[in-house]
Amino acid sequence: MEIKNGSIIVSNHFSEPVLVYNIEKIDDFYHIVGSGIKSGRPIDCCISESEVKIKEIKSDFSEEAWKIFLSLETLRFRFASIYDPLLAMNISKVDPLPHQIEAVYGYILKLPRIRFLIADDPGAGKTIMAGLIIKELKLRNIIDRILIVTPGHLKDQWRRELKERFEENFIIFNRDTLSVYFGENVWNREKQIITSIDFAKQEDILRSLSSSHFDLIIVDEAHKMSAYKYGDKINKTIRYRFGEIISQITTHLLFLTATPHKGDPDNFRLFLDLLEPGFFDSKDILLQSIQNKDNPLFIRRLKEDLKDFEGKPLFLSRNVETLTFNIGTQSTKEKELYNALSSYVETQYNKALAIDGKRNVAFALIILQRRFASSIYALLKSLERRRERLKSLLENFRKKEDKINEIDLDEYEELSEEERWKEEENWEAISIAENQEELENEIQTIDNLIEIAKDIINNEEETKLRQLKKALKELFTLSESESNKKIIIFTESKDTLDYLYEKIKSWNYSVNVIHGRMALEERITAEKTFK
Repeated sequence: MEIKNGSIIVSNHFSEPVLVYNIEKIDDFYHIVGSGIKSGRPIDCCISESEVKIKEIKSDFSEEAWKIFLSLETLRFRFASIYDPLLAMNISKVDPLPHQIEAVYGYILKLPRIRFLIADDPGAGKTIMAGLIIKELKLRNIIDRILIVTPGHLKDQWRRELKERFEENFIIFNRDTLSVYFGENVWNREKQIITSIDFAKQEDILRSLSSSHFDLIIVDEAHKMSAYKYGDKINKTIRYRFGEIISQITTHLLFLTATPHKGDPDNFRLFLDLLEPGFFDSKDILLQSIQNKDNPLFIRRLKEDLKDFEGKPLFLSRNVETLTFNIGTQSTKEKELYNALSSYVETQYNKALAIDGKRNVAFALIILQRRFASSIYALLKSLERRRERLKSLLENFRKKEDKINEIDLDEYEELSEEERWKEEENWEAISIAENQEELENEIQTIDNLIEIAKDIINNEEETKLRQLKKALKELFTLSESESNKKIIIFTESKDTLDYLYEKIKSWNYSVNVIHGRMALEERITAEKTFK
């Protein structure tokens, strides 16, 4: 049988059958150019005519039909992307919007190596875009091992979205996972992993992670990996150093964030350095690239720019109205509380800063002012918890060293809801009192603040609460169909959320809540209730 292009040949010189791309007869030898059937290893050699033969393919057609079908489907999917460039979109449970298709197929998948930032406004569907990229690269047999890094409270949400929309199963890695597989590098055990950035950045975890390799790493809320330049000095946060490591252990790297720029060009340039180190040598080059709209590392679209397939805006226009009020004229008690709290905070704050190692006490006092800004009720609950902690200290008074970890304002702002609440509860227990008398005086001050706060709450004298009640009434009056009117109220404090939930119910509105301490099933139920 004559050997020709496309033939599959075997020989003792080859470790596997070889697919022939080109063959040339030279006397009693063949010059063969081809590749191994299994490994794809290139072959280019001269071999004697007597040492090579065509591989015989025998079949008795006895295999089960379903296995043949799956084999053909495998072959079909291997080449499907050549004929259907939108394959992942067509086999997933999503209806992508124009801007999502543009980002995935118009920008990202065209890159020979994906190092890219999707920085669209909130609500643009960055998770869907990430899912399409994962699915498309897997179908094209480009990636196998995937790591998704998210804020802690979004792990379950990511796993749910990828399972429901793309039929992709991911394993969540945390401390419990390490305990189960003690002595193993768990990062090498699974192929599709979701973990939180604050878990993965820990020194002992980072050591094992840095010895692994992934084909694709996706980082949600990637802006939390920050670095700042002060003169000639660069200050890198722990999360930024984590970003430097994952940049080295993956082929493809995708960042997602709605807030990529903090108003500091150097900070943004250092952030992009995690994708392609040294790509922008200076902030001037970066700014020029942004101005010329030729930046190959990221894409950003605002809500106002996003349209459907008919060219209609995806989002309603935003009308912002700020309600102003003066607590000094509208609530005498509220002003009294504000002044008393400010006096307490200022006195204790200055004492704390004067004592080495007491920065966390000062920070804890600032939190009290933030609680006041959230609601009188949130402040009351903090004061009550602080009073109980201080009373416990008073009963067993001794010189106590603070065991609270240092944290700065930037890190605090980037904590998840649950992490922030936990930190605040720790701070409520610390004091700068040097003796029993000072501690008793501080407790007495807190008692006075609690009494004023309770008086305001019991009489519904809080100005912001009155404004909210008035605003709700006006919004429902404006509505043509009050039963279908939906309003979302955001709060910073869980205590404020609990307080408003009870208050709004008492005003005869239907209301439910979603917060960071809810299990995934509870969140899903709450979403359905709201819808």
